[in-house]
Amino acid sequence: MNWKTIDRPGYIGKQRAERQAIWNERYGPENWRIAYAWGNAIINREIALQLYEDAYYEFFKANSEKLAWITANASDVFDTAPTNVSAGLDYTHQETPDNHIQDIAIRRSVLRLGKTFRGGRLIQVRSSRSEGYELNPGLIPFHLPEMILNPRMAGWWSHDSIEDFYQSNKVFQIKE
Repeated sequence: MNWKTIDRPGYIGKQRAERQAIWNERYGPENWRIAYAWGNAIINREIALQLYEDAYYEFFKANSEKLAWITANASDVFDTAPTNVSAGLDYTHQETPDNHIQDIAIRRSVLRLGKTFRGGRLIQVRSSRSEGYELNPGLIPFHLPEMILNPRMAGWWSHDSIEDFYQSNKVFQIKE
């Protein structure tokens, strides 16, 4: 089966259900997908999430003080809701309407670095008003910025950030 890239949807956010319904109606539920451009290849979400996580891993390796701060202060991290902790290390466990992946990527990176959360409070890593905002993927640099697809998608994130990769490299494909 061949897939043809027809769009770069960028940030979907709260429009996810609406856009998926439109795509299902227009192309059929099994005839479209979201994938990611990586050089001359197209990769699936699982591989894109590994690259997303790798960026956090590399960030924490290079910024040991940030790793020490989050592990000393947080009992765990969350993105959109405290219930996010129920996902543990599983990217496919999405219990809220909005996807939450940075919390999972942070948990997995902490684990890969041989650390654990020892703090006394749950810390959000999303909102600019949250204590853990500095760990938001729109602020953390992507470890392979040369692989981010140009032109970049515009949005709330910083240039060359993890979120820049995740949104700019996202492609919409249909079956040929």
